[in-house]
Amino acid sequence: MTFYDALETRSADARAASLAECLPALLTHAQSLAGYGHLAQFDLASIASAEDLARLPVLRKSELGAAQKRLPPFGGFSSGEFDYAFQSPGPLYEPGRNSHDWWRFARFLYATGFGPGDIVQNCFSYHLTPAGTMFENGVRALGAAVLPAGTGQTELQAQAAHDVGVTGYAGTPDYLKVILEKADDMGLTLNIGKAAVGGGALFPSLRQWYSDRGILCRQCYATADLGNIAYESEAMDGLILDEGVVVEIVTPGTGDPVPFGEVGEVLVTTLNNDYP
Repeated sequence: MTFYDALETRSADARAASLAECLPALLTHAQSLAGYGHLAQFDLASIASAEDLARLPVLRKSELGAAQKRLPPFGGFSSGEFDYAFQSPGPLYEPGRNSHDWWRFARFLYATGFGPGDIVQNCFSYHLTPAGTMFENGVRALGAAVLPAGTGQTELQAQAAHDVGVTGYAGTPDYLKVILEKADDMGLTLNIGKAAVGGGALFPSLRQWYSDRGILCRQCYATADLGNIAYESEAMDGLILDEGVVVEIVTPGTGDPVPFGEVGEVLVTTLNNDYP
């Protein structure tokens, strides 16, 4: 197998050393933002690992929403420079940038086989919510082209996939099946061979249905405010954590990590200076 970059093959020691270097710098930068002013009371230079993060307070979505009402649009948690302002349920508002792979989707898309020469039918919404732009940003970072299809109008979706020569799909797990079945009804042959999905359950039976049609389907775990968190690859079963996040599993309602293997609440730190 091939790798997206050298970050994926680092040793545990190299990964820890990198985090020890970038985490204090990120937190010091975050402290300069209005929303994170309270971090001044902590010795941020000593926060150099995932375990150390447990000493810091947790920013919860409910608190983020309240902060955005006090200090719109992003509650003082953004660097202030943004190309997009998105809305997700809550409502919560998230910034976005046009810069290279800002939401970190290229790594996942590469693991699903996307690359130069592909034409990707992006069936995530482009309206208010960020999913459509998130996936497009990652697809373009890999040198592939995008058909910005959005949601709905299945007959037009099937026709466009045929006429343009679409080779890949991005969208919810079940909607590709709807497009393919509509294409069958219309007598159209589609050349979609890979699918990057999220935002819904990818059931084993549906994955097998795609496989039987020669389509490789892999899923990611992402959110509107964090971007990509984890993704599937041929390297292993289950989900692989993205290189741009630190993930902790904590006791619900706290920031206290649970013992390894125990069920808990997902707590994510994004290593993103624009929106830490």
